Amino acid sequence: MAETQALEPEEWEFWDTWMRAQRLLTRELERGLQRDCGISKAEFSVLVTLWQAAGRELRVGELSESLDWDKSRVSHQLTRMENRGFVKRTQYGADGRRAGIGLTAEGRRAARSAVLVHAGNIRRHFLDSLTPEQAAVIRTWSDQMLDRFEPRGDAPAEGGAS
Repeated sequence: MAETQALEPEEWEFWDTWMRAQRLLTRELERGLQRDCGISKAEFSVLVTLWQAAGRELRVGELSESLDWDKSRVSHQLTRMENRGFVKRTQYGADGRRAGIGLTAEGRRAARSAVLVHAGNIRRHFLDSLTPEQAAVIRTWSDQMLDRFEPRGDAPAEGGAS
């Protein structure tokens, strides 16, 4: 087993600053979805995942896998979203025996609107604050982290709902 080395105080400070910045950015983006679109981050994730799916619908298990959520969480979230008129249960597949979930007209409208609002907030709170050099460094580092923890064969489809 490799020997663990303690972090220096400045390394701890760097780590803490990075974690706080990430939490604050995430919090502000989530507040923007709630304030500007009236939806939660979880609702946004479901809406966008269904929006990107062929036919704007998926089997519930596929949705669960795509979001990396357990089936119970997906089920509860879908019930709430069905009550709001964003999604509907469907018969899925050629035999129609598999439970699916699809976007309603209201869900499609909410997804379109939320994507535009969220993109604007990402630009305003994150992208516009970076120089091209900073953006390149963060992109390179992020790609390295993905390769390390999620080899490309296991990576989710591009354009995921974050």
